[in-house]
Formats: sequence, structure tokens, C-alpha cells
Amino acid sequence: MFDPVIAPSGTLLGLLQRGRGDGTLHALTAPRAEALAALDHCVLRDPRHDWQVENRSLYYARLYLDLNGELDEIERHLFDAEDILDDCESRTGLALAVLGHLASYGRRDALALLRRYAAVGSNWAWALDELALRDDDAGLRALAAPVLARFPADPDGEAALAAAVRDAFEPRPWRLWADDSRESVATRVRAAREAGSFDRWQRQMRPSGPRPGWSVGAVFEWAQQGVERGAALHVPAARCLTAVAGPEDRPEIVEAARHGTEGARCTALRYLADGNDPDALDLIEAAAADVSTAVSEAAVDAFERMRSVAAVDRARGWAHRPDALGAAAGRVLACRGGAQDRDLVLAALREAVRGEGPDAPTLWTLVDGTGRLGIACAAPVLRHVYRETASSHLRQRAARALAATDPSFPAGFAVECLWDCEETTREIAARHAETGDARVVDQLRRLAADPAEEAEVQTAVRSRIGPDMPAV
Repeated sequence: MFDPVIAPSGTLLGLLQRGRGDGTLHALTAPRAEALAALDHCVLRDPRHDWQVENRSLYYARLYLDLNGELDEIERHLFDAEDILDDCESRTGLALAVLGHLASYGRRDALALLRRYAAVGSNWAWALDELALRDDDAGLRALAAPVLARFPADPDGEAALAAAVRDAFEPRPWRLWADDSRESVATRVRAAREAGSFDRWQRQMRPSGPRPGWSVGAVFEWAQQGVERGAALHVPAARCLTAVAGPEDRPEIVEAARHGTEGARCTALRYLADGNDPDALDLIEAAAADVSTAVSEAAVDAFERMRSVAAVDRARGWAHRPDALGAAAGRVLACRGGAQDRDLVLAALREAVRGEGPDAPTLWTLVDGTGRLGIACAAPVLRHVYRETASSHLRQRAARALAATDPSFPAGFAVECLWDCEETTREIAARHAETGDARVVDQLRRLAADPAEEAEVQTAVRSRIGPDMPAV
């Protein structure tokens, strides 16, 4: 999947793509046709950089409800001929999830689309999972025939059916079909469930990786075999070393960290760092400049895991380095530094935004650290990250940091955060937003009464209900 093209943050489309609360607020005051066009664009062209972790579906579904939006464009997208050619989950997953939420809110047209797509669409399993949470037994039973028809009654078809049953996120439809009054349906599904359970048991029992009795050298060889196959095994290999290595093996491990094969060096560095070995930091510094990208990255990752006082002290000395180890040092101080490290963390935050932009992966840790250390003068940079990042998870972190550093947050960004796509951001807003704004009171009431809202958000909302706000 290609990275989505994100519109500028000052546009309605850009706000909706980011899942910002201001997107909803602007859409509700914009011309309805313009708002629906931007909403359809987002749902049909998933704007998330990581669609497996970022939330958008409930956010978009609520806006369809508020705008009384039609589902014609979603229908065209789902049943387009491209659905046959492109069966990637990311093409239709967001649209199906939005329909699932709309069905929960009572939109019968959304429920009908999900049923149709589960019967004929390429991403039928996703649609079936959505229906498993929302449809009645009769609706699910009606899908048994078209779903089972996807699997030919031959050994390959039965194996594929068993895999589908085994991997289903929601088991309810399969349980219903296993008890179906039609013997042909029930027999196939029961057999598939049994085969799937047996396959899962076989995979769990199938041995892989190091065996008891392996030596330190054997673990290093296994790690190197992974490198030769293009698989990074140094992390599990380091855990294996913990089980097989004794004090007498330390010289061999230190030597491997200096001069071993690529797999052995990565494994040894990780093992020594996890054990806070006295030579670990010097070995990491040397390895961070290695010509092997895998070794240098493993060294940096191993350093970031260290929690010793010595590692934090070394980070203070490395924070000014213009390389990956210097960037890691800034993140270590953000996580584990003290008040005396505020200037170093702030400098790392500014440098990351200036050099890599508002979506840099390193910002996740630095933004968290800025809030943890209460660096008030970082608020302008945090506001910039909040506005511009395309990641709703990073914006959530920026909101938390602003709540700890920016006195204007309760009357500012906290208000729009009540409409944000991420539940954690809405929870932060529910705890901080000033209730003098009528929009805040109305939205708090809505969140408290919405059965689709997360329990943590509703708990935060109800903690605000008091003398200054009428009870819901």
C-alpha cells in the first residue's frame, strides 16, 4: 500500500484525513455537499499511514450521522470491478468498519451493504466480522450459503475453509452455522472447525529455534543463519543466550560483540546491554559506527533499552552527536532523564521537527518526554506537531504533553480534542477541557450517552459532571 497523500492541515480535507476534532467542527459548518465530498474521499482513500493501529472509523461514522450522509459513494467503491482485481484489506477495510459503526447506530442501509458485500465481496471476512457484532441470527444464517460457496468441496477448498474458520476474528457466525438446521452446512463447518483446531495445535507443538542444551556458539550460528535468510533473529537469540550462557561464557560473548559475524554481533550487543554489562556501552559506541547497517541499528536499539544510571550518564554525553546514536541519546533522556536534562530533550525535539518534519518516528518518545519533564517552553513546538502530524497517535501524545506544559490547552486544543478520532485523545480532553464553552458541555453529554464510546472516555466525562455542569 502506498503512503496516502495528505492535504494541508488548514483545509477541511486535511483536517478530516488527520482525524482532528476541528475536522468535524468545520464539516458541520461547511456547505453540506463539500463536507460529504471530503468525508467520502477519506473513507474511500484511507488516509492512515498505519491503518492497523490508527482509529478513524468511529470518527467518520459519527460525521456521516451528523451530516445525514448518504452511502452511495461507499456502495460504488465496495462493488466496483476493482474489488475483484485488488483484494487487499486496506482498500475496503475502513469503509467496512465505518458501515459497521453506522449499523450499530441503527442505519439499516449500512447493515444491508455489509450483508451484500459479505456475500460477494473480496474482503468478505472483514464484512462478516462486522456483522458478527451487529447482525441478528437470521441475517447471519442467510450468509452461510454464499460464504461456503467460496470454498470448493475438494481437499484444497476444505483446507482453505478450515483456515478461514481458524483465523476468523469473530467466531459467532461459524458457531451459528455449525448448528445450522441444514445438514450440509453444519457438517462442513463442524469439520472445518475441528481441522482448524487441530492445525492450531500442530503449529503450537511444532518445535522451532534453539533446543535445550545449545551452546553459546550454537546460538550465534542460529542468529547468523537468520541473517543469511534475510530474517533478523538477534532478539530471540539474545533471549536464548540468557538461558544458555554462564559467567564463564562472557569472554566469548564480548569477543563476538567486537569481531563476530553480523548475527553474532547483533545478538551479543543485545545480550550485554540487557544485562548492563560494564563493557556494553563502549561496545555499543563502537558498533554504532559500523559499516553494517544491521549491526549499527542493533547497537542503537540495544542502547535505548538500557535503564542503568551509567546509560543515562552516557546519553548526556552522546546527545550532541549528529548521528543515530545521538538521536537515541535524546530519546533515552526523554524517557529516563531528570530535570537537568530538559534543555537536551528540548534541543532533540526541535532538531527532530526541523530535520525530519512533524511525522518523524523519533518524535513519539521525545514528545512523551517533553510532557513527562514538564518543559513549558516546548509548547510552541508541541502545538506545531499537534497541528501538522498525519499520525493520530502522535497527535494524542502531543495533546497529553500540551496538557502538562501549556496553560492555554484547556481552552484551546482540548476543546477540539473532544471530537478527535482517538479515544485516548478524547479522554485527555474530557479531563481538561473548560466547560465554559457550550460546545464542550454538549459534547461531554453526547460522549457520556453514546454506547459506542469507550469506557475510559465515559469515566473521564462523568468525573467532570459536577456543580459546574448539569448531570447527564
